Amino acid sequence: MLEQRKEILNSKHLNLTIRRLSSQVIENHVSEIDKSVIIGLQPRGTALSEMIHRNIERETKKEMKIGYLDTTFFRDDFRRRKDVLIPNETKINFSLEGLNVILVDDVLFTGRSVRSALDALVSFGRPNSVELLVLIDRRFSREIPIEPTYVGKSIDVIDDERVLVKLDDKKKCVILLNKNS
Repeated sequence: MLEQRKEILNSKHLNLTIRRLSSQVIENHVSEIDKSVIIGLQPRGTALSEMIHRNIERETKKEMKIGYLDTTFFRDDFRRRKDVLIPNETKINFSLEGLNVILVDDVLFTGRSVRSALDALVSFGRPNSVELLVLIDRRFSREIPIEPTYVGKSIDVIDDERVLVKLDDKKKCVILLNKNS
């Protein structure tokens, strides 16, 4: 099997996109940053949520709460899988009651992870609002009617393609992988 790679966002464009997303959140929440929180979806939304969080705090000079949410036990395929699911850590040490939640994930695909995140969020209180921020929106792949509030880049992807987001210190980029037989 031959794997083709296409770079969607290089490091420079990725940094610009993250700054733009941070600015959009600030624009919509500037008067109530203290009542807004960032929640990164485990495992791949956490690095992005930390970058967005740092940018927001740097720009506003205000503290903003951040947490991490694992949705393993809220997934609709949890009991259907043959493999053992290893959950990640949920780290939300504050109530979400009355707060504005910005849910952050790297790629929006079918919408099922976001649906399970919405189920899991209510365990921490009833938020005032929930917005979704994604780096990549795989349009036309949705199985559940979920749309992001903030989008880094929208792309059209066919079934054998997948999106790989690298946010580590070595190389930051977004790559489209296509497996050809």
